[in-house]
Amino acid sequence: MINSKIIIANWKLNPETPREAKVLFNNIKKQVVSFKKTEIIVAPPTVFLSLFDVSRSKKLFLAGQDVFWEKAGAFTGQISPSSLKYIGVDYVIIGHSETRALGDDNETINKKIKLALKSGLKVVFCVGELSRDNHGHYLKFIKEQINIGLKKVEKKYFKNLIIAYEPVWAVGRMARMADTPGDFLHNALFIKKILATLMDKKTAFSIPILYGGSVDRKNVASFLIEGEADGILVGRSSLKIDDFNDILKIVNHA
Repeated sequence: MINSKIIIANWKLNPETPREAKVLFNNIKKQVVSFKKTEIIVAPPTVFLSLFDVSRSKKLFLAGQDVFWEKAGAFTGQISPSSLKYIGVDYVIIGHSETRALGDDNETINKKIKLALKSGLKVVFCVGELSRDNHGHYLKFIKEQINIGLKKVEKKYFKNLIIAYEPVWAVGRMARMADTPGDFLHNALFIKKILATLMDKKTAFSIPILYGGSVDRKNVASFLIEGEADGILVGRSSLKIDDFNDILKIVNHA
């Protein structure tokens, strides 16, 4: 049973300055005070993570936007799970469509997931098809992402897993549209069935399934209510204070 709705604000490579980042974060922090059954996870650029202290909050958390699959070594430009933990990060996004587009394959994502979980981070594992067909062939693509991404993950770590379903064709500025709540519900159930082959059914159905892809204040309620999403992964709209405030209020009262 999922008790809380989850909102993830993925800022991507935004904003440009620490001052702007603090304004965005402080706005969210003010809203969290009144939340009862909503958890907010903020994923700013790595360089800004140490600006924010969430140690006293039970509803506001920080996430890395990616992580490396080794603890240490000659890996210029990478960041380890332990480094993220050290600066107060609880979650990490792995397998986002944009990092996949830059070269991450399912095997690489699997290595990242295993080390992140072993290091004590909670993982937001992103999956989703490049395109949608009318015959359901895209489901095989999602199944492969999950099966390889979670290969040999120890069962004791599944409690620290979140799945974010983000159809790639619905992500980013060039997205044609968001998915529909009905299609999301169908695909979320399919994902749970795949998870049930990797673990016991009770655990599989306890893992939150979020929707991501052109989420805004106009469609968020329908994904939560009609689509029965356990939460949402928000991109562009998380950078617009008024829009994100509306999303926060809608999720908190959904």
